[in-house]
Amino acid sequence: MKTVVYEKYGSPDVLVLKDVNKPIPKDNEILIRIYATSVNYGDILTRNFKGISPRKFNMPLLFWLFAKIFFGFRKPKITTLGSEFTGQIELVGKDVKTFKQGDQVFGYLGQQMGAYAEYICITGKEKLATKPTNMTYEEAAVVPYGAMTALNLLRRIDVRSGQKVLINGASGGIGSAAVQLAKYFGAEVTGVCSTRRVEMVKSLGADKVIDYTKDDFTQSGETYDLIFDILGKSSFIECKDSLKQNGQYLLASFKVKQLFQMLWTSMFSRKKVICALSNEKTEDLIFLKELIEKRKIKSVIDKSFPLEQTVDAHKYVESGQKKGSVVITI
Repeated sequence: MKTVVYEKYGSPDVLVLKDVNKPIPKDNEILIRIYATSVNYGDILTRNFKGISPRKFNMPLLFWLFAKIFFGFRKPKITTLGSEFTGQIELVGKDVKTFKQGDQVFGYLGQQMGAYAEYICITGKEKLATKPTNMTYEEAAVVPYGAMTALNLLRRIDVRSGQKVLINGASGGIGSAAVQLAKYFGAEVTGVCSTRRVEMVKSLGADKVIDYTKDDFTQSGETYDLIFDILGKSSFIECKDSLKQNGQYLLASFKVKQLFQMLWTSMFSRKKVICALSNEKTEDLIFLKELIEKRKIKSVIDKSFPLEQTVDAHKYVESGQKKGSVVITI
């Protein structure tokens, strides 16, 4: 089978297409023929992890160290990228009861990765569910990572009807899902993004979209129950006056400074800093499938590349031009 591997950290050019043996499922495993995967933030970060210093890493030093141990200090331990995918089950081991041959599925592999390949063997421990019936393989392939993360983090805050929510970084995988999920939960949603992505964020259902190249949301005079900053581009000090009296400032990426702010605000302030880690579960993926089939969540795909052009796909994502998700078809 064909797979894309990398044996050293670096630019997209380290990715190489290779022929390897097709995996054979064990009794507790499922063999999936992969039809589509994606290029997301984690793929870019992992591919060039040697060049990511603790300062550049968007989490505290201890997390960087754990990631270095997991992925490898000098060369990659995990040599095939791709954390989310869609495909069709080709074989199931005799101990597998939850899926059957022929099922169309989508799933999330997390840090183990491995979806840049024609086939993959997984156990029931991975997040796997039947594919939404109203999505193509390509559309479903870009859902799990961003939507599961956004769902987990918004549930920590208990977003509900009548609240005002601002999503800073509304056009990325997590942000675009957060816009749609916050709308589903009944909130009035403002998205913040660059000029070229304004129309895309509007198409996701945002009530208002702010172009950060033209306007600073912290200077608008508007106040919000929740400000969700996806990549930590703002700060609590900057956003404090934009929060309502009991408002919350939620971060998906944070450093030690933000952890101390969370501790301080938990004791001395009605406005809270929340640093949260996502803990995805299979039930989350099933819930998202149901929302998709109710047409509450959709995918926005910018470009698709065949597996043979994975290098070009990574270069395109790194160029900063993309408006929506980038898919690799297999």
